Amino acid sequence: MDDRRSATPDTLLDAEGLLPGVADPVEVASGGAVLLLDTATERVVDANPVAVRMARGLGLPVSFASWCTAAGITPATTVATSPAPAILASLRHGHGLALRSTRRGDDSVSWAVGLPLAGAPEHLVDRALLVILPTSGLQESASPSAPPDGLQMRAAVASHLSFTISDPSLPDDPLVWVNPAFTLATGYTADEVVGRNCRFLQGAGTDPAAVGRIRAALEAGDAVGETLLNYRKDGTPFWNQVVVSPVLDEDGLVTHHVGIQTDVTDRVHDDRRQLLELDAVHRQNERLALLANITQALVSLFDEEAGAALLPDLVAPHFGSWCAVVVVDDHNRPRLVHVAARDAARSADVALLERSQRWAFESGAIQRVLGADGPNTLPAPFPVDVESLPRRTSPEELAALERLGLGSAIVVPLRGRDRVIGVLVVVSSDDVDAFPQDDVRDIVALGARSGLALDNARLYRREHDAAVTLQRSMLPEIVEAPGLDCAALYEAASAGADVGGDWYDVVPLPSGQVAVSVGDVVGHDIRAAASMGQLRSVIRSEAWSGRSPAEVVATMDELVQGLGMAGMATCVFALVDPPDDEGSRRVTYTRAGHPPPLLLRADRTVELLDGALTTPVGVSNLDDTVPVAETVLCPGESLVLFTDGLVERRDRSLRAQLADLRTCAGEITPGMDATGVRDAIVEVCADGSTEDDTCILVVRNTPA
Repeated sequence: MDDRRSATPDTLLDAEGLLPGVADPVEVASGGAVLLLDTATERVVDANPVAVRMARGLGLPVSFASWCTAAGITPATTVATSPAPAILASLRHGHGLALRSTRRGDDSVSWAVGLPLAGAPEHLVDRALLVILPTSGLQESASPSAPPDGLQMRAAVASHLSFTISDPSLPDDPLVWVNPAFTLATGYTADEVVGRNCRFLQGAGTDPAAVGRIRAALEAGDAVGETLLNYRKDGTPFWNQVVVSPVLDEDGLVTHHVGIQTDVTDRVHDDRRQLLELDAVHRQNERLALLANITQALVSLFDEEAGAALLPDLVAPHFGSWCAVVVVDDHNRPRLVHVAARDAARSADVALLERSQRWAFESGAIQRVLGADGPNTLPAPFPVDVESLPRRTSPEELAALERLGLGSAIVVPLRGRDRVIGVLVVVSSDDVDAFPQDDVRDIVALGARSGLALDNARLYRREHDAAVTLQRSMLPEIVEAPGLDCAALYEAASAGADVGGDWYDVVPLPSGQVAVSVGDVVGHDIRAAASMGQLRSVIRSEAWSGRSPAEVVATMDELVQGLGMAGMATCVFALVDPPDDEGSRRVTYTRAGHPPPLLLRADRTVELLDGALTTPVGVSNLDDTVPVAETVLCPGESLVLFTDGLVERRDRSLRAQLADLRTCAGEITPGMDATGVRDAIVEVCADGSTEDDTCILVVRNTPA
């Protein structure tokens, strides 16, 4: 900024360098009235289109008094029957004056600036320039007893705006007059600029497009407003808010161009600073969203290997040219490398580096991070040691690395709860400057978040494997039952690591009968698994003692309620009798709140054994009796018992799932053994994820 402005009346301008209350340049250009007055006769000889419209098209020349009457304007500080003399008296010496429109009826306030054209060419020497500027946001009221001092002050300030007049009838539309404020603003005297086009204010930073818009508007005879970078006489730049309005004579021809110029450098800089601050906030929000999305994608996988494979694909589009993830096993040995490139066309190179991993395992930078026991210093980008690569890579690896890019890299640890479980390597084809500090911070934050996410997945897998192992160890091996072909399956839920309470059992009895059961203890924890083991033992003991299905379920219910073995459980218990002379077997069963078994007939019909339903085990039953039902299992037919995990889905009702299962079971090929029936049913019900543990038991009456 130019210090010489500090001692001028322009210091009355506000902090943004704008006249207080003045609208922006476009509003001034479209709403400012410009009149050229003959001071001797007090007549309006020329006016711009806005001034003509204000006077409702009154022809020129016209007395200033007639123009004021037609335009409906009066001084805001006085009530005058003839406003023109008061306005002229105030403006005659270049003073500003607040005006009020009486015609518009909305108490709108403007201010007028009068400028005697001292030093102008001979044909303008008796002329004065009157500019009426629109205002915005002014709330002051005016009355004879309370003159609006704020408006008077603003009008006075307007007198110090930089004004110019150019003559379009002369070649190159040269300036013919400038006021002293122009000299203060630009450093050019009137003698130096009169006779020249005002483009001398332009320089290397002036926007050619803005200049073109001004030129086009003037050629069309329109008013125009632009803010563009100009240069003072001493070469210092300033942002110039320029408004140029054509002034017309009585024939509608453009006689002059009146320019109003304001130094708005402070405002432009403030606007740009605010934009930069907003842009910084926007970029920060985008970065935080990126970190959150990547973390969420890893957390939702529940699988360490899948997460390690996905992480490079999530990172590569945003940082560097390509990246890799190295994960170590429990003995800190590198065991897995995944690679991804920003350029999808480099997929062949990515695949080669994933197959031949020597380049990663022999990298000193990677090994140092993997071997660090405690917290390290903040990772920083470093130049890739290209010279040593031929000694620790194969020719194929080296060629792939070179095609992907080998400028600089950053290696950040993937730290779990108690150790480093891997590293994230981000490589750029450019030098270390390719990693701005914001990117470095984000990559380090990604490493920290991803390390915890992968460690969580590793812990989940361990707990899930332990849970499944424990669950399977508590389930019996299917024993040989004379004349029956049995097959069973336990499948753990695909989400969650807790032990479940599902069970199946087949027990040949001394009576020649075979007891079969499938059940589900409510809950997914150690208590549910323990309760499952106890209930299965109770069923076996009671069945071995020769109890009926009703008595077995009743005893279970008494023990659960009396001893608190479990909170609640459901089950199907059935006794399959020895075959009769025709090979058929009677099946007696009861259901304690459990889904009905299926009976697959030889003719492909499927029966739903939905009888003999009582309350779940552990739930009080107002009826002391436990119902039982019977059916017949003919040779070659199969009985299918299952827990609700086989058919229960959150997006579909249990009734609809049972209907689908029944339909699909009817399509199973007759004569298929128990294992085939089991596998066919599981395949039909599998949809990629199970929300609960699943047990299925198939009992087939083999033909003689």
